[in-house]
Amino acid sequence: MKKALLYFALGTVLSFLINYLFYSSENIGLDVFYALAFGLAWGIAYYLDTPDFTLVQKFGLSFAAMGVLVLAGALVFSLELAIPSILKFSTVFVAYYLIASFRANKTLRR
Repeated sequence: MKKALLYFALGTVLSFLINYLFYSSENIGLDVFYALAFGLAWGIAYYLDTPDFTLVQKFGLSFAAMGVLVLAGALVFSLELAIPSILKFSTVFVAYYLIASFRANKTLRR
């Protein structure tokens, strides 16, 4: 769990810095929200990368996290601005498992 939180924190900070330094949007709150979505995806993907969770549980938890992101984004910003957060989340989530699939043990934990 500690490493999953570390992945979350590092993913959030790195994503925010890249967006802030290179894309310079006018809405810093939206940049933070998108960075949180990116970091959350890395943290959850790492946390779920264990045989303790079935594929159905992994899908369910990732969809629940995307639902929370959309709900929070729609409440704070608007639905149109919340949708890119789930695109970032799902892209990172799929990328994590794609990278893991190339390893012999199908995980990035070891």
